[in-house]
Amino acid sequence: MKRIALLIVPIAILIALGVVLPAQTQSKTNGPFFLADNQLVRPANYREWIWVSSGLGMTYGPRKQSATPTEPRFDNVFVTPEAYRAFMKTGKWPNKTMFVLEIRSSQSHGSINKDGHFQGDLVTIEAEVKDESRFAEKWGFFPFRGNEQTAKPAPPATTECLSCHSRNGAVDNTFVQFYPTLLEVAKQKGTLKPVPPDSK
Repeated sequence: MKRIALLIVPIAILIALGVVLPAQTQSKTNGPFFLADNQLVRPANYREWIWVSSGLGMTYGPRKQSATPTEPRFDNVFVTPEAYRAFMKTGKWPNKTMFVLEIRSSQSHGSINKDGHFQGDLVTIEAEVKDESRFAEKWGFFPFRGNEQTAKPAPPATTECLSCHSRNGAVDNTFVQFYPTLLEVAKQKGTLKPVPPDSK
């Protein structure tokens, strides 16, 4: 009986490790995770990634006039730590790079604030993924609607995101020109693409 007990204990430990370790590894994985039909799973931990920039009230098209002015929105951009570290070394984005664009409302009055803007409620998030074997254009764009936990890639033929990023992205389809610390890295590594005159 003692021998059986001695055998059971190590086996139980191995089984426990086999169950726990993959779960821990999966929870710490930052890369894109896809389901069927190229659906991207919404990353729950993107706010633990590397923050690269925030913008306020940015727009890439003609400014729309509104009879009822609204507060500008904040854009927060996060990238996976692995991709960030690779970029810092090479000035390029490796395959499986994943960005999340978090859009939040802004507020100008609240608590002790008397001027300026601070970030408010989450409006939506969008993701951009580099996967050279999955997308003919190398990059895919994923709009998450509401509380949806998965998103399908926006069709390349109908999305303005892909064409705009391809035409104006300073480094490999990404707007590094708006990420001040990464812009310096791209300049040093010689990976900065000239911005076309019509986009200035």
